[in-house]
Amino acid sequence: MSLTVRSLSDSGAASSENPFVRSQPPRETAILRRDNAMAAVSGAFVVSQTSLSSSKHHSPSSSPTMLLGVRAFPTNSKTTRGLIRCQLSSSSVSALQQLKKSAFDSNQSLCLSTFCVMIAFEILIGYTKERSSIVVIGLSIHTAPVEMREKLAIPVAEWPQAISELSALNHIEEAAVLSTCNRMEIYVLALSQHRGVREVTQWMSKRSGIPVSDICQHWFLLHNKDATQHLFEVSAGLDSLVLGEGQILAQVKQVKEKLRNGFGMVIPGLFEKAITAGKRARAETGIASGAVSVSSAAVELALTKLPPGSASSAVMLVVGAGKMGKLVIKHLVAKGCTRMVAVNRNQERVAAIQEEMPPGVEIVYKPLDEMLACAGEANVIFTSTASETPLFLKEHVETLPLPAAARLFVDISVPRNVGSCVAELEGTQLYNVDDLKEVVAANKEDRARKAMEAQDIITEETKKFEAWRDSLQTVPTIKKLRRKTDRIRADSVEKFMSKYGKDMDKKTKEAVEDLTRAMVNKILHGPMKHLRCDDTENRPLPETLENMEALNRMFELELELLEEKIRAKMEQK
Repeated sequence: MSLTVRSLSDSGAASSENPFVRSQPPRETAILRRDNAMAAVSGAFVVSQTSLSSSKHHSPSSSPTMLLGVRAFPTNSKTTRGLIRCQLSSSSVSALQQLKKSAFDSNQSLCLSTFCVMIAFEILIGYTKERSSIVVIGLSIHTAPVEMREKLAIPVAEWPQAISELSALNHIEEAAVLSTCNRMEIYVLALSQHRGVREVTQWMSKRSGIPVSDICQHWFLLHNKDATQHLFEVSAGLDSLVLGEGQILAQVKQVKEKLRNGFGMVIPGLFEKAITAGKRARAETGIASGAVSVSSAAVELALTKLPPGSASSAVMLVVGAGKMGKLVIKHLVAKGCTRMVAVNRNQERVAAIQEEMPPGVEIVYKPLDEMLACAGEANVIFTSTASETPLFLKEHVETLPLPAAARLFVDISVPRNVGSCVAELEGTQLYNVDDLKEVVAANKEDRARKAMEAQDIITEETKKFEAWRDSLQTVPTIKKLRRKTDRIRADSVEKFMSKYGKDMDKKTKEAVEDLTRAMVNKILHGPMKHLRCDDTENRPLPETLENMEALNRMFELELELLEEKIRAKMEQK
C-alpha cells in the first residue's frame, strides 16, 4: 500500500511572502513551531482511498493509494506545495518516520503542508490508540413488534456468515449475533461508536429490507458498561418475558460456540463472562426455581384459556419436534397431560422424545401432510417450527370442523407459523410470543425480589469483566515489545554466527541461542511485570497504563502498533 501526501492548495513557485516557508533555510531552523503551524491551519485534513493506475507515479498493477489532503492557510498563486511519497510496507521504518525523514532530505525544507500532514498522522495515531467501544444494537419483545423481529431474525446456521460480514465493516473489529424469538441483538467492538453503529444499522437494513429509520425507531443502543450489564442480565434471564427462563442461557452458549474460530478476543470474552453471570444468578438466587421457558409459558397460557376442568380431556397437537416442541411436550406432561399428537417431518425425533417420557405418557406421531386433519381434531395447537412461511392461514383453518369449545393456536415461532388473519375466524383464538406477557404478569412481585438479588451478582460480574478488559490494553504492547526484542536478538545472533559460527558445532550454536533468549527474558522481566494488570500484581490500572505508555515511547512501539492495526484491517477486507 502506497501512502501519497499532497496539499490541496494552489500550485506555483515558493514565495517568501509566506512567513512559515523560507526559500533556503538552514537545516537547524527548518523545524516550525507547532503552535504557529496549528494557528495557521484553516481546515481539517481529509483521508480517502482511490486508485491511481493512470498516474505516471503508479503502475496499473500497483495496489490502491491512500490520499491525505491538507488544507493550509490561504496562499497566493505563486506558492508551491510539493508531492511527498512514502511506502507503508512491512519494513521496520514506519510511514510517519518516512514522512518526517523526507522533510529533512538534502535541499528540502519543511514546508507548512508537510508539517500539517505530520500533525494529521499524529491525530490518526491518537485515534487508533483510543479504546474501542463495546456496542449492542438490539430490538427485543420490549421494543419492537414481532413483524419486525421476524424480518431481522438470523438463523443459527447463518450466524458465522453474519459475524464475518459485520467484522469486515470499516469501523467494526469484532462482532456477535444473538437472534432468538424474543430478541435480535448485535454486539460489536467498534473503533468509532457513531460510525460503527451507522454501518451495522445499514447492514441490518440491507439484509432485512427494513428502512434504517424504522429500525432506529424500535431499537435500543447501549455502550461499554451498559452493554455488558445488559448481556449479563439477558443471560441471567432478567430481560426475558419469563424470569429466569433457561433457554436464553443455552442460546448465549450457542453464540459463544460460534465465536470459537478466530472471531476476536473481547466479544468472545464478553459472552464467556455472560455465561458465568447467568449460571451464578440462577444458582445463588433460585431465580429459575419458579420460572420457566417460553415454551412453559405457552403451556400455562393455553391452560388458562381452556374451560375449567377440561385440560385433562383436551386434545393437544404439537407441530414441530425440535427443541421448543420438545419443551412444550415436557411441560404438558408436567401439567398432567398424558396423551398428545406430534406432527413432524420425520418420526425419529418424536420417538426420541417418547423415550424420555415417564410411563403412561403417549405421544402419537403424525407426518406433516396430515397436519390439517390433526388440527381439525385438536383443542389446542402449539406451533414451533423453523418454517419461514406460515403453516396455517385463514383459508386453511376455515375448512376445519368447528370445535365444541374454542380452538386455540399458540404460536411460539419466529417467523410466525400461524397467519394473523386466523384470529378473525369464529371459534378460533390465536396467541403468539407477544401474548406471553399475560403469563409473566402473574409473578411480578416474586420476579422483582429475585431480580434484585440477581442484580447484585450481575454488578459484581460486570466489574470483573471490566477489570479483565482493562488488562487487555497492555496485551498489544507486551506482544510487540517481545517481538521487537526477539527480532533484535535474532539479528544480532545471525550477525555473530556469520562471523564466528563457522567453527561452532550444533550444540554450541544452540547454547548461544538459549543464552541470548535467557538474557532477553531477564531484561524483559521487569518491564513485563509492570505491565501486568491481573490478580498476580496488586497494581492500580492507571499506573499500569502509564507504564505501558512509557514503554511505547521508549521502544518506539506506537507506530508499529498502528501499522499492525491498519494491516490487520486491510487483510480482513
